[in-house]
Amino acid sequence: MRAEAQAHIDQINAATALLRRFLDWDRALKRLEELNAKVEDPTLWDDPKAAQDVMRERRRLEEAIGATRKLETELTDTVELIEMAEAEGDESLVDDGVRSLAELAERADRDKVAALLAGEADANNSYVEVNSGAGGTESQDWAGMLQRMYSRWAERHGMKVELIDHHAGEQAGIKSATLLIKGENAYGNLKVESGVHRLVRISPYDSSARRHTSFASVWVYPEVDDDIDIEINESELRIDTYRASGAGGQHVNTTDSAVRITHIPTNIVVQCQNQRSQHKNRAEAMKQLKARLYEVELQKREAEANANAAAKTDIGWGHQIRSYVLQPYQLVKDLRTGVTSTAPGDVLDGDLDRFMAAALSQRVTGEKVVVEDVD
Repeated sequence: MRAEAQAHIDQINAATALLRRFLDWDRALKRLEELNAKVEDPTLWDDPKAAQDVMRERRRLEEAIGATRKLETELTDTVELIEMAEAEGDESLVDDGVRSLAELAERADRDKVAALLAGEADANNSYVEVNSGAGGTESQDWAGMLQRMYSRWAERHGMKVELIDHHAGEQAGIKSATLLIKGENAYGNLKVESGVHRLVRISPYDSSARRHTSFASVWVYPEVDDDIDIEINESELRIDTYRASGAGGQHVNTTDSAVRITHIPTNIVVQCQNQRSQHKNRAEAMKQLKARLYEVELQKREAEANANAAAKTDIGWGHQIRSYVLQPYQLVKDLRTGVTSTAPGDVLDGDLDRFMAAALSQRVTGEKVVVEDVD
């Protein structure tokens, strides 16, 4: 077997093994049988919401199990074809088989990511909050680059981007911004982007052209459906109003229309200034707060369900997850998975899928990778 073919085979086997582990294969097969029996029950649609939940879970399991079985069958058939062609000395047929394996490996990676997006809120829209670190203009410019990166990622996937909150930097970039990204599995993909992002470059704002290191933090949390009940006690909130900044017309900048809400027990702060009225900004800020509290609850459940709860601390706020080096060489390196790219321009233009897929896979395997940061 050619080395190239063996590499594709190993990649496909790794993907199917991860899928089986994630699905808990025997349990998933039993659960699918139970769901199929429920679908046959004529009383199922007496409760439409419960019926939709059953149908959604059944479709997800059916697709994941079917995709895994199809990958395994096609791999076996293709390997047999290559072995037969090699025995007969038919190099042309071997080439066809290797090309088929390469296509199958690509599909295996896509199917793997699709199956991994099965969390309670993974299908939801997602908020992405970007905050600049210490360092003034340098960090603010870097935060603005990250805001653009996630906007471009969303656009590449046909998602809609709304700017919920924006605080402009002093000379360039942003102090902070909150995006609402709307699309299928937005939160499922973006949830692995929470953490600290580090930039190393020759500063365009330094007349001596010295190398600077800048930091910005990203926090991702799901938009919450109206039918999810999150209890918020008004007495535990501190609500401040202030004058909105940036463009938006005379009315925006001359009234205290912007709203900041602090949830005192958790110290979670949300703010909104994109609407012209204080009432609408307050409603949007409350929606964000509800989403943040829901995300906290999801993290608690994830930590409890995971036997290796210690691994969850590595995904939390304040943990550096990725370095982006623009000068003197070009490299983007994920410090959790070791995935790299020598095209930071493409990454900053939204080419993030490989990084997200590796981080999602790591959540299932719990595998620790020792990764050295770049200088």
